[in-house]
Amino acid sequence: MPIIEVNHLTKEYQLGHISSLKDTALNTLRRMAFQPTQKREQFKALDDVNFHINEGEVVGIIGHNGAGKSTLLKHLANISNPTKGEVIVKGSVAPLIEVGAGVNPELTGRENIFLNGAILGIPKKIIKSKLDEIIEFSELEQFIDTPVKRYSSGMTVKLGFSIATSMEADILIVDEVLAVGDLAFQRKCFDRMEDLIKRRGKTVLIVSHNIRQIQRLCSRTIMLSHGQIVADGQPDTVCNQFYKQSNNKIFNTTNKQTQHTEIKTSGEVELESIEILDINNQITSEIKSQDPLNIRLTLKFNSPLKKPEIVIGTHTTDFVYLTACSTAIYDERPDFTAGLHTVHCIIPSYPIAPGIYCIRLSIFDQNRRDIYSGETLKHFTVSPKSNEMKEAGLRTLDLPSNWVINNKIIK
Repeated sequence: MPIIEVNHLTKEYQLGHISSLKDTALNTLRRMAFQPTQKREQFKALDDVNFHINEGEVVGIIGHNGAGKSTLLKHLANISNPTKGEVIVKGSVAPLIEVGAGVNPELTGRENIFLNGAILGIPKKIIKSKLDEIIEFSELEQFIDTPVKRYSSGMTVKLGFSIATSMEADILIVDEVLAVGDLAFQRKCFDRMEDLIKRRGKTVLIVSHNIRQIQRLCSRTIMLSHGQIVADGQPDTVCNQFYKQSNNKIFNTTNKQTQHTEIKTSGEVELESIEILDINNQITSEIKSQDPLNIRLTLKFNSPLKKPEIVIGTHTTDFVYLTACSTAIYDERPDFTAGLHTVHCIIPSYPIAPGIYCIRLSIFDQNRRDIYSGETLKHFTVSPKSNEMKEAGLRTLDLPSNWVINNKIIK
């Protein structure tokens, strides 16, 4: 039996500038004369969205910016009214939609706990029994009787998260707040979410741009694009589809030479070119997983430099650092005279899962002074070594393996 039903949900907004006094007056006269008024363009944030969620499901909602994720959650939390269609929610909802949502800045932290509990229809006696637990989890004991308007944004979200996840609501709605606070508090948030999901069996909806969080926490994933559902199914399958779309977008952007690259330099060294070479030393943009990765740099030194350290690394498009190779391991690394120099960094085997990756570069002098640093300097594609590796599941590394089953080597 579904606990949430979304049927033909559509939400439209008007685009354009605020009407001038003249336009407003003319539109009023047209309405009085039963003439058509000047209408602004309509934007569909949600366009005929349909899905059901069963009790106990943990559903991740992903998509690009502007896809309609937060708009959808606001309808599920009854914060916004649809233009068309309906949303049926059978049970109490604890929404944690955005920073400070549901928290009154004029009230103290303690008063906000009672306010939020009352909004959820929870008896005061039960709220009192959970009060110490909420305050302890939020780590705000020292400030709990201070007005929330004096809290930092991080403290406000800590309080909101603690309230929402401690109350006995049937449905928890979370929008981009799992990375709040320091690393220790983030760990507590994940532990609390896993407790709600695995031990208490709560129905949870999570919106996040951190796709790895969605893959880890959710049992089902819905992907939105331009206000419509384009995928709904197992997290690995849907998230891989999202990665593929994002990587294609990045690749197309790079081809149009509009990709922004962050570079910091002292001016002593300039990067003239960066190239990927295949096994035949030909320039390429694609290698196979587990094949060598040969990176060739052309550097222009504007002044001589003694024994600089050069670091070449690779990272994912969402800045997970994968490798870093440094010349610091060599005692007799060369000096560089002023002028052009060619540098090769060759990784004998690059066992990374198929996808699109980036190159970064750092150069230091003998005293570890930062002379040059840049990320996302070049994109390259890693394709699967064989067709079978496409179906190997969620992973970052594509490591070769040998199998022995019942003392028999599998070939």
